[in-house]
Amino acid sequence: MGTRVAGVVNPARRGGASRRGAARLALAAALFALSSCASSVADMGETATPIRVAHLAREDGDAGALKTLSADFERRNPGYALDWHSDFREFEAGGQPVIGFVQAGSARVTVQRAGGGDVVSDPELTVGDVLLLRPTERLTADSSISVVFFTVPAALPVGLPSFVRPDWDERITDTPGGCAEETGAYRRILLTWMETVGPYVYHALNCHRVRITDSFAHYHPVEGGFDEFYLVQMAQPGAVLYTSEATNRIEDPTSVSEGEAARMIDKHVLEVGDLVYLPRGTVHRGYGGVLAQIITVPGFRPGAEIGVDHYLRAINENLGLTGEAALPYREASSTRAVVR
Repeated sequence: MGTRVAGVVNPARRGGASRRGAARLALAAALFALSSCASSVADMGETATPIRVAHLAREDGDAGALKTLSADFERRNPGYALDWHSDFREFEAGGQPVIGFVQAGSARVTVQRAGGGDVVSDPELTVGDVLLLRPTERLTADSSISVVFFTVPAALPVGLPSFVRPDWDERITDTPGGCAEETGAYRRILLTWMETVGPYVYHALNCHRVRITDSFAHYHPVEGGFDEFYLVQMAQPGAVLYTSEATNRIEDPTSVSEGEAARMIDKHVLEVGDLVYLPRGTVHRGYGGVLAQIITVPGFRPGAEIGVDHYLRAINENLGLTGEAALPYREASSTRAVVR
C-alpha cells in the first residue's frame, strides 16, 4: 500500500540512504510485527481501520482494493455509500441524494428532475466538476465520463445547484489556507460547512479542489472530526502523501524510540486516479505537487485540523535524527501547536 520511511524536511536531502538510515530501516523490518499503529487506534477506543488506496486508473478500476476501501468507509459511516462508475452515459440516483466527482472524460450532461419534471443542462462537464443529484433524478451524458459517486444521508438544500464547476463558477474563487497556504495557491471550496467560506453550504459532505505543494502534517480527531479522501486528478513526478496511524505516539514525542520512529511514517507515491481513504485520526501531509479533490465525511468542521509538525520536529531533535533518518515535517508549522 505505502512505503514505510523515515523521511526528510526538504527535497535536497533525498539522496541515498546513509548507513545509519539503512540500519534503522533494517530494524524497522525486524520490528514490523510490533508496529505502533494498532496500539494507537486501540488507545483511541475503536477498531483499527487502516489507510486504503484504490488505483481507479487501472483497467479494472482496482476493483478488489476499491471494494475493501468502500466497505471500510461504509462500515464507519452508516447511511453513506461509495461507488466508481467508469465510462458510462446514464445514471439514476436511488432513494438518497448522490454527489459525484468527475474523474475522467468530458460530456454535455442533462439531469431529469424527479418525477419527470424540468431538465437541467450544463454545456460540458469535465475533470474536477461535481454533480449533485436528488433522489430518483436521472443523469444522461452525450459521451462517456467516469465519476466517483458518494450516496449521502441528508437532503440537498434547495439552494444547491445540480453542477458545481470550480473553474467556471464566478462564485468560487481561490481561498488559500489549510493544505495550500502559499501565495498563488489553487484552492477552490465547492461544498462547505460555513457560508463565510463558500457559497454552497452542506454538512453531510464537504469538498475542495486544491493544489498541494507542501502542506502541514495534521489529523482530524475521532471525536468531532471526519474521514477524508484524496481523489488525485493531477500529480507532479515525486508527489507523495505522508501518513501515519501512530497518532498517539507522535503526540508523546519524549517516549518515542529510534526503532519506533523508523517505522512511524508511510510514504505513498501519488498518481492520477488514486483514491486515498484516510480514516479519522490518521496523520497525513501532501507534498511535491498534487491536484486533488479533498472530500470529507461529514463536513469539514472548524477546529478539526490538529497539526503535529511540532511533535515530529521534537522527535527528531530528541533522538538526534538527521538526513534520511529524520521524520518529514513542514518547517513553517513546526515551532508551535497549530489547530484550524
